[in-house]
Amino acid sequence: MRYVDGFVLPVPEKNLKAYRAMSQKAGKIWRDHGAIEYVEAVADDLEVKFGVSFTRLVKPKPGETVVFSFIVYKSRADRDRVNAKVMKDPRMGKMMKKGEPMPFDVKRMVYGGFKMLVDI
Repeated sequence: MRYVDGFVLPVPEKNLKAYRAMSQKAGKIWRDHGAIEYVEAVADDLEVKFGVSFTRLVKPKPGETVVFSFIVYKSRADRDRVNAKVMKDPRMGKMMKKGEPMPFDVKRMVYGGFKMLVDI
């Protein structure tokens, strides 16, 4: 059964270009190691009339926007295998050098792994 890692995070609007560049590189790395799909989407319509909005969940500061991302894998076991390879990939190491600022606050990222409930 396919498996999904999901992410919701605030990104300063001034950093969106850098975030996109980083995400394009990361997506290639994940795909090279077996991820089926890698998606990064930026907020467009978060003024919801029901439920809890992503804005309320993430609490973006002025000048920040919300990014919703997900990575699809063949299975949970495949996800664990792919992620282990990604973390050992030297291209990832280059992107995550100590002392290099990330284009978003990692501590405010919401993240989790999900089993597919409906997969049409």
